[in-house]
Amino acid sequence: MKFFVARVNLIEQARLGFTYLRPLQMAFESPKFMLPIRLGTLNADGHQELFVYALTRKGRVETTNYRTVRLPTGMDLPVYVKGEFPQFYRAMFAEQVKREAMRAVFLEYAWDMSWCDPCAADPLSPEELRKLGVFWLPEGTSRGSADRPRRQPGGPVDVFVTRLHVRYDAARFPEDLVFQETADRSTFQGRYVLRHPWKGEAQCEAAERYRQSLRARAEREAGNLAALTGWPIEDIRRKTGTVPEGSPEGRPWWQRLFGE
Repeated sequence: MKFFVARVNLIEQARLGFTYLRPLQMAFESPKFMLPIRLGTLNADGHQELFVYALTRKGRVETTNYRTVRLPTGMDLPVYVKGEFPQFYRAMFAEQVKREAMRAVFLEYAWDMSWCDPCAADPLSPEELRKLGVFWLPEGTSRGSADRPRRQPGGPVDVFVTRLHVRYDAARFPEDLVFQETADRSTFQGRYVLRHPWKGEAQCEAAERYRQSLRARAEREAGNLAALTGWPIEDIRRKTGTVPEGSPEGRPWWQRLFGE
């Protein structure tokens, strides 16, 4: 195992003006595939946030002493989320932690470095993998030609990357994290779909049916976003400019005023 660990005094870092830190690198051999986290809870003020990147030969990594849960993925969301993605992701993760009572480790990403389709980013190059401690990678391994940077299945790099995300505290994570390498090489990534409505001028029957379907689609997207984040659905509807069919907000103001 090879761990990259950095504990940072953010106040001191800001005072000194540093932006990036070199990681502390430690290499050792052990039959125990684990990561100590309990030490960090001794003087912690609130919960801790931890990201684990595991690079293995066989496949995906999971925890054995805590449940490993995949983040929700493949959901259709309102288009405005694109401009608020950091806020969305933080709220979504916090809501999933809440639902699991802060007793689970979340899988955010799992991918074979031999290929990608579709790609959130290009696979790590052999040079990058060696810097990260992939000692089994043969010297001279090539990423491929310049015109084909995205390797195909069965490529030369036998490395699988897993990213785990855990929010923990002393009360609900009483043990250090214990991992196991699985033979599962199926890929996974948190993926959220934004569908832009067509705003053309066509007057045909099909175009009219499409426009009428947009309200129902917008309501489904708003419901998905509310379920993922815990945000009030009324706030989401206001941002999208839609209201559900039959809602009082969809009536003229005088009808809402007099209850007619």
